[in-house]
Amino acid sequence: MTAQPAIAVTGATGALGGSVARHLAERGIAQRLIVRNAERAPSLPGADVAEASYEDGEALTSALRGIETVFFVSGNEAADRESVHRSAVEAFEAAGVRRVVYTSFLGASPEASFTFARTHHATEEMIRAAGFDYTFLRPSFYLDYVADWADAEGVIRGPAGDGRIAWVARDDLAEAAAAVLATGGHDGRTYDLTGDELLTLKETATQLTAARGTTYRFEDESIDQAYASRREGYPGTPDWELDGWVGTYLAIARGEMAVASRSIRELTGHAAQGIGGFYTR
Repeated sequence: MTAQPAIAVTGATGALGGSVARHLAERGIAQRLIVRNAERAPSLPGADVAEASYEDGEALTSALRGIETVFFVSGNEAADRESVHRSAVEAFEAAGVRRVVYTSFLGASPEASFTFARTHHATEEMIRAAGFDYTFLRPSFYLDYVADWADAEGVIRGPAGDGRIAWVARDDLAEAAAAVLATGGHDGRTYDLTGDELLTLKETATQLTAARGTTYRFEDESIDQAYASRREGYPGTPDWELDGWVGTYLAIARGEMAVASRSIRELTGHAAQGIGGFYTR
């Protein structure tokens, strides 16, 4: 390992950033872990730690001095996430970062039905405009949370209709990200990172039932029903968050998630995980 890391991993105390950091350590690559609280940082060989947040541009600039490549984990879903991301990108520029690998979202665009994907598009545009070498990783919704889409009775409700999605395991995303960070030839590329199998939510529920031995089923809703049920179940939730929740199902219904890419296999050398394997481990 080199004494001075050339790669920084943001959000290294989180599930995604932490997993990427572990995969890099397994490859013997030195790295700097950017965290809000150094006491919570993972202890990894060849890793040093710096405290900073996206909102604190001065601290983030200082933490990234001498770093060539940043793995940029998107910030928490929030009404002001675009401005938080802008603060981070400006700090990357001030620190002299050359390359940014950003976790975006599948189908990111200004018109995306999943409203949080619009912020991802805006952030991609910021990164391009700043002149960095860049790679955009666009994952599907996480396989890790599929069961959490169901209520206590095992019912997945939402206006998804017969739309299809290829769920992606978060660790597959992390392993692919580590491969991009550790190897060349990825600048200017956008990778859709998905599972191999396109499923409706009805088929998703069927596979969950088989894998977990608990009954799951899908119940389609109208858009109005979806908003009403979530307002009732989560009183006080702000409109921007409700739009994001309902938008997850609309993106499926409108075909925006109907992508089954081979990028996981190409970057990691193995097939993407599916519901059966993931939930029977």
